[in-house]
Formats: sequence, structure tokens, C-alpha cells
Amino acid sequence: MDKYGNNRIETVIEYIKEQGVVVNTNTKARGHQGFFINGRIDISKDTPENRIIPTLLHEFSHYIHSKLEPSIAKTGGDLKVLFNSEDCSKIFDELVEVTHFVDENSLHEKLSYHQEQIKNKIKELDKEIKKEYPNFQRSKNFKELEKAVKKTNARYFLKYDRVKIRGWLFQKPQVLSINNIEQDFPELKSSVTAFIRLKSYQKKQTRIARRINRLDKYYKRPTELFARFIEGLYLNEDRIRELAPITYERFVDLLKKGYYSELKLLLEKLK
Repeated sequence: MDKYGNNRIETVIEYIKEQGVVVNTNTKARGHQGFFINGRIDISKDTPENRIIPTLLHEFSHYIHSKLEPSIAKTGGDLKVLFNSEDCSKIFDELVEVTHFVDENSLHEKLSYHQEQIKNKIKELDKEIKKEYPNFQRSKNFKELEKAVKKTNARYFLKYDRVKIRGWLFQKPQVLSINNIEQDFPELKSSVTAFIRLKSYQKKQTRIARRINRLDKYYKRPTELFARFIEGLYLNEDRIRELAPITYERFVDLLKKGYYSELKLLLEKLK
């Protein structure tokens, strides 16, 4: 069997179970490819075969980390403990590079692309508004435009992109979408509709920024940095050594000394 063969997968699972860890391979894994909690590893039944061993290694590294720091689920861990060193600034920087190599999602390329598109759209709308209101500043309240919007049902678009307004008595509810603002509110000037759309894009910009920040916090948690480092050693050890020479040397030294306990034998089995 090659390195993704079933024999190797079974060997890894058997070894992990021998350490007292429960391994489930037919779950949804809480929406992830794998998940570790309280001495149990869940691997999603939808995980591609070539991702099973890297995922098992990732989750088993959390188990190893939890033996060093039992509170990692709450704290995210500490690199100083993981690498038994007081200065881990360079290790952190290297691990971030490793994470970008191992998991391209950590680069947020799609989110960053959308963020840039929205940024450009906001600039265009800003220029449109300034044709009529040269003193307009999008970072500040602009009463003249806000007043024009609040006189109509278009005011709902300052909070929502799509709304449903109940009709009186036997009237049908009215569904309004920001995409149809010119058709539904022909009385509004182009500067006003541009202002409404600008506010909508600003909300989207904020949501994307929050999501990127949230993902960054996740990917940069010490326990996740360590887990992706272990993944990387399996996927391409030479590349990891190039990306993280200081981390690699420190890890190998601690591994030989038994600092990472059962992880040493498992990595040897996979070579």
C-alpha cells in the first residue's frame, strides 16, 4: 500500500486506540474533517481518503498537547509549553508560514478577494455621492442624505438588504430588495440610492473583517499551529524543514527526548 493506503490508515487508528483514545470514523465530526475532545477523536465519514491520516495526526497532536496542557480547549495552549522554551517569537512566525502551506484556507484568499471588491465598490459609490455632496464623508453621519432616506420605506435598507412590509388590512405584504431600489423608489436621487448602497457595502465589509479576524484567531491558536505543523511533517517534511528550521530543530530535539510521548512512535511508524 502507498502512504494513503488502507493498511496505513488502520495502523494509525489501531496505534491511537492503543493509547486509550477513542476513534470514531463514521461521524460528521461537528462539521469538520476531524475533531478531538475529552480523549476522543471523531473523523468525518466524508473525509477524502488522502486526508484521513493527516487529519488523524492533527487530532492526535491535540491529544498529545492536552497531556502537556489539560486546559487547551479553553485557552488554546501556549507555545512556551509546547516547545519548552521561554522565547517562541520566531517559532510563532515559522508556524504561521507552515499553517499557510498546510491549509490554504488560512490565507483567507476568497474572503480577501471579496473584501477588496467591496472596498472598490465603496470608493465608486463615494465618488457618485460627492458629485452632488462634495463635503460627504462616509466615516461620519450625513444628515441631509439620512433625512432623504428616512422619508420613505427605503429607510429599512439602512439596516437590511431585504425586508417584508406588512400591508394594511387586506393589502398584500410588500417585499423590498436593495437590488431593486431604483424601480421601487424612482423618486430618490442617484446620490441617495448610492448612499443607501454604500451603507449596505459598509456592513458587508464589517462582517467580512470580523470573519477574517475570527478565523485568524483560530488558526493562530498555539494548539492549531502545532497540529498543522505535525500534519506538515507527514505531508512534506523537507518543505516544513525549509519553512520552519528553528521550530523543526527544536521539535526534533524534544521528540527524541520523549517530550511528546506517544507521538514519537507514531511518526516513526509513518516514515
